[in-house]
Amino acid sequence: MNEKTEVIEKTPREKTLKKSNSEEIRWVHSMTEAIRREVAKVIVGKEEVLKMVEVGILSSGNILFEDFPGLAKTLMANTFARALGSDFKRVQFTPDLLPSDITGTAIYNEKEMSFEFVKGPIFTNILLADEINRAPPKTQAALLEAMQEKQVTTEGKTHRLSPPFIVMATQNPIEYEGTYPLPEAQLDRFIMKLSVGYPTVEDEDEILKRRAIRKKDDVDVSALLGPKEVVQMQEAIEKVHITPAIRRYMVNIVHETRNDVRVVVGASPRGSLALFKLARAYAVVEGRDFVTPDDVKAIASPALVHRLILKPQVRIKGLSSEDVVKEILEKVEVPTV
Repeated sequence: MNEKTEVIEKTPREKTLKKSNSEEIRWVHSMTEAIRREVAKVIVGKEEVLKMVEVGILSSGNILFEDFPGLAKTLMANTFARALGSDFKRVQFTPDLLPSDITGTAIYNEKEMSFEFVKGPIFTNILLADEINRAPPKTQAALLEAMQEKQVTTEGKTHRLSPPFIVMATQNPIEYEGTYPLPEAQLDRFIMKLSVGYPTVEDEDEILKRRAIRKKDDVDVSALLGPKEVVQMQEAIEKVHITPAIRRYMVNIVHETRNDVRVVVGASPRGSLALFKLARAYAVVEGRDFVTPDDVKAIASPALVHRLILKPQVRIKGLSSEDVVKEILEKVEVPTV
């Protein structure tokens, strides 16, 4: 393998190098560690959650956070955007939010005597859809095209979104008042679903300690990259190796979700693709350029739980999608690599 590097262009910060596969993977791995350290200045004690968010970003996928209010979901999305040096916008979803409030609308320009399109907040790199399930389904659906095709169509014209484009959405548990369950078609557009969880006593004390030391609410976060570098990291994931046996292992897991008697609707082929992309990104975050069965197991639950619809009698008994995925992982034969 040729390990030489060749200068191909210049970025505002430095020259961009054409690296060998192994060099590129090492670079991405080192950057994920640096970004995680930077975000950990703000988010205390959530190392695994931060790692999973990085995996979602590297996979160029949209991420859904479901948890109770006040657990730093919004802060986490904002901090990652700052560390990545990428444009960030936040939309607070409310019952009266209209689709045009997100995508933008045509405004009549009297001087030009014509309509001109005014871009909405969706034209950004990282969009935080805060409390997405407080808006009615019509407004939620306004995100579908952007989440899947990375474009917005209004007034018969298609507008491409600048890469990278990632939607990070937060939602309160559906038992909360004033919430609308997300349509299955939209849930399927999220590559993973995460839960932050409450901090431990020690971590919560550390949060207060850091706040007392800095004497202000805001935390200074350095921009370690820019949009172009983020796209380069996402492209590097395509060079991670997956053996046919592990690829078939992913397919078998997804097929078991469809055959399980407790499941009404199992994961679609989009679920298989989510496993494929997330496993490669997870391998890189762990410092490898090849995927192992343990990588697949690590990301299986975040990638699949929101894609399963359980039978009502199963939910009444207290069984969750997480329980079903866990049992499927124990059932499906693990390939030898």
